[in-house]
Amino acid sequence: MEPDLEREGFLRKPPPGAERTKIVGEAKADIHEPTVAAMSPDSLQTISDISRSARYRFEDWNREGEMIGRLERVPLREVWVHEALDFTQWLELNIDVLNDALDLEIVNVDREQAAGKFSIDLVAEDIHGRQLIIENQLEKSDHDHLGKLITYLTALGAKGAIWIVKDPRPEHVAAVQWLNQALDTDFYMVKVEAVKILDSAPAPLFTLIVGPSREAKEVGQTRKDVAERYAIRNRWWANLIERSAQRTRLHAHITPGEYSWIGVSAGHPGINYNYTVTQGGRTVELYIDRGRGAEELNKALFEQLHQHRNEIETAFGGELAWEALDGKRACRIRYSMGDGGYRNPEDEWSSLHESQIDAMIRLEKAMKPFVRGLRSAS
Repeated sequence: MEPDLEREGFLRKPPPGAERTKIVGEAKADIHEPTVAAMSPDSLQTISDISRSARYRFEDWNREGEMIGRLERVPLREVWVHEALDFTQWLELNIDVLNDALDLEIVNVDREQAAGKFSIDLVAEDIHGRQLIIENQLEKSDHDHLGKLITYLTALGAKGAIWIVKDPRPEHVAAVQWLNQALDTDFYMVKVEAVKILDSAPAPLFTLIVGPSREAKEVGQTRKDVAERYAIRNRWWANLIERSAQRTRLHAHITPGEYSWIGVSAGHPGINYNYTVTQGGRTVELYIDRGRGAEELNKALFEQLHQHRNEIETAFGGELAWEALDGKRACRIRYSMGDGGYRNPEDEWSSLHESQIDAMIRLEKAMKPFVRGLRSAS
């Protein structure tokens, strides 16, 4: 009777969770001679074939008995001994491998082009004619190569950069992410490995670590917009403070900021005279906020001033907005001007500043005696 190889334990798959490192070829020594004698020639041939492949494990075979190879890493320097003479030359001739990994169409690859005193590993173009530079590093990424990458971009005015490294450091991954957000240039960081299956020739394996994306560009544009807004507002406040110092000392000694408001104390704890500005409007206000847990006190101070509304508005020369800001901690009394803000052309700022300064002078004059009364009542 023909022996059952699986029942004998020779071809049996290990149970789930069992150790999966048993060498298949070693099973032959465990089969009794009578069992071997009863085997057909085909079965003996099966054992012989497997014995020659004793290094294969149970999991190297699928259910149909077909062997599945295992991917093995090969040290890069065993494949490309010299970075410039071996890897860079190989990549120049096999740029299609990188194209497949990055989903690009890089063409017209030239090696070792000069950029000032430096030599660029590879310079190429994409199918749209945009110039790309490729910097290779068969080691851990470092600051020196990142600096070279940016230097080459500046020297050539290239539109894209590909940094191929053996081991990308987290700080350099973050740097490339930032560059994609901050600049219009496309940056790629690619990890390179060499792999083989069993006794095959080694093959390159490129993995994209960081690349450009629409989301990254949108984040970058948002950051640029915020930075631009901060810069414009800083100039707005610097000009206003300089101009207001010619008429009042109230805000003369503060530093221009980048946010939407600046303020100084009204001489009573937690009460400020604030300027505010938006893209299309401006306000002056008396702002009441004694800090955490002072909601009731803030409202009480506000009500004391509100009792003198008619007198205050008469002295101011116009109607004010009395905002208790129910549900919030602070309260305010403000005058709004909607005829322009920091997005107006800068040659219009002087007139906008003058009207805002005038409103602040009138607000302080109208509020001052009543704020003093709050001080004596507090």
